[in-house]
Amino acid sequence: METAQPHITAQNLTMAYGDFLIQKDLNFSINRGDIFIIMGGSGCGKSTLLKIMIGLKTPTTGDVFYDGEPFWASSDAGREAVKRKFGTLFQSGALWSSMTLAENIGLALQQFTDLGAAEIREVAAYKLMLVGLAGFEDYYPNEISGGMKKRAGLARAMALDPEILFFDEPSAGLDPISAKLLDDLILELCESLGTTIVIVTHELASIFAIGVNSVFLDPVTKTQLATGNPNDLRDHHSNFEVRNFLQRGEAEDKAA
Repeated sequence: METAQPHITAQNLTMAYGDFLIQKDLNFSINRGDIFIIMGGSGCGKSTLLKIMIGLKTPTTGDVFYDGEPFWASSDAGREAVKRKFGTLFQSGALWSSMTLAENIGLALQQFTDLGAAEIREVAAYKLMLVGLAGFEDYYPNEISGGMKKRAGLARAMALDPEILFFDEPSAGLDPISAKLLDDLILELCESLGTTIVIVTHELASIFAIGVNSVFLDPVTKTQLATGNPNDLRDHHSNFEVRNFLQRGEAEDKAA
């Protein structure tokens, strides 16, 4: 039986800013429909890796493959075609404050589709409904809560029905209840739409609740120390740094 090809593969990636090395020799695979966690301590290069994967920063060496095709070794036009399959949710939600939620979502639809104004409005309403914001089409970002902004940002990231969603610290700034609701929403979207999801986060609750695959980046050795299911890494990995990072919540509970 033929094994399915990974949706995304990082191969021999090295990341640096000038002469300053961030990470080297990164190799991992992400299967279609995975919720994949990029994790590690502060300053290890999590967000830099995300930028390389979505085309905002060029790797020093190596490449990222989407469905077996190299991303950085392809032409500008080839990369743009692949990027059309992406949706990205940044930490702040990155919504235009002068636009309503429906207008924020409709912006990409105006640029990249032939839909008319009424159809764009209908799609925007549907995307907001998917993230639990039905009826908020005409609200402005400053009229809703932080958790709602994250969900609206997610609706915008989903505007063009992407195959892959990238999240940069989605729970940052949220209270535990709002963060749990966002995790539940991510799980629901992954299960119902089959979307591959890549998340940068250091939040243990989210890592264990939604992650099925992961890579652990180490700021000291400047390379990956582990890849695999976060729960398995926490319970069984041989490296102390990996277990220490993933078990830190248990240590805090015992100390309390």
